[in-house]
Amino acid sequence: MTDNSGPRIPRILLVTRNMPPLIGGMERLNWHMADELSRYAKVRVIAPRGAAAIAPPNVSVLEIPLRPLWRFLLGAQWFVWREVLRWRPDWVLAGSGLTALPLWLASRMARTRTAAYVHGLDLAVSHPIYRIFWLPALRQMDRVIANSRATAAFADQIGIEKARVGIVHPGVEMPCELPDRKDMAEFRAKYDLGDRPVLLSVGRLSKRKGLSEFVADALPRVVAKYPNALLLVVGDTPVDALHAEAQSPESIRATAAQAGVADNVRFLGRVTDQELEVVYRLANIHVFPVREIIGDPEGFGMVAVEAAAHGLPTIAFATGGVVDAVADGVSGYLAPPGDYAMLADGILRALASDGAMRSQCIAFAQGFVWSTFGARIATCLLGTDFVLADRGESA
Repeated sequence: MTDNSGPRIPRILLVTRNMPPLIGGMERLNWHMADELSRYAKVRVIAPRGAAAIAPPNVSVLEIPLRPLWRFLLGAQWFVWREVLRWRPDWVLAGSGLTALPLWLASRMARTRTAAYVHGLDLAVSHPIYRIFWLPALRQMDRVIANSRATAAFADQIGIEKARVGIVHPGVEMPCELPDRKDMAEFRAKYDLGDRPVLLSVGRLSKRKGLSEFVADALPRVVAKYPNALLLVVGDTPVDALHAEAQSPESIRATAAQAGVADNVRFLGRVTDQELEVVYRLANIHVFPVREIIGDPEGFGMVAVEAAAHGLPTIAFATGGVVDAVADGVSGYLAPPGDYAMLADGILRALASDGAMRSQCIAFAQGFVWSTFGARIATCLLGTDFVLADRGESA
């Protein structure tokens, strides 16, 4: 961030329930949003308790207890009201639709400009109270930044003016170096993987992610061709996520047993970041069988871009924002929603290619690096001229 005797440095107040130490894609996104915006502006964050200890450099954090939800939302409204009067931010930014209402109510008192970074569920959720109070607040935002084209379409459907909507895809951190053969061999030995082809699933075990249906309707087709194929599941049931119905490991195992593929499914639960790097590298395919559920859309699919950053192609259904996260034929293959036969065919096709897509996956992921994400968010709020000038570039 440029700091000289010129114009006043902009101030941005980010309000979010999703920040580390909570774990998940939205938490990583909000951490990086604060970090990247701090290159262009002074940034303060209102976030759950525990976030300050691992906040990005040059970002100050005001903490609120995470639970119960009503207490967090009331605390957020109070802190926003106080900060817009004392600190005078140029923008108050909601990290998701959840914090849009308290942010908007408090910021109106000082006529501060408001924005929200929204995900598909933020705009499609069917809860009547949310639709009565939160959606009108989102319609009043000065700027709404959607995480995908599908989310932008939802914004249009609920009446947000197109002129106030921007699209900025979530980012990805490119690995400095990929794990070597020794790392992968040690991981395979530790988890007794042998030389089995690995289909990787990463993420929370929710109803929308569709892992149980995948095990029942697609995995047997893959196993018929590759009997020793292994579906390796990293992640567990959602705890702090809102609106997420879980599929437990026990229920998925029972489905696998009924489908005759019990020996082809293994759960690792949570793994370290270092282990995740290794499993991304050693896997053959990343499967992302997100279901198309009315009122519960997949806004983007950050895990698909993370997989691509490690050279791993994703096989997924073409639903919601997944079509922005997976380039069909480039970083993986897309199947029509619910077509498990075609999904399985995509997996078999990718397995047969024996890693031929790795280089083009990495090239695709490089278009989503966090610095690009940050520049685009800053452009939505501060304007192209400011962002280019801050980087010492010319328009």
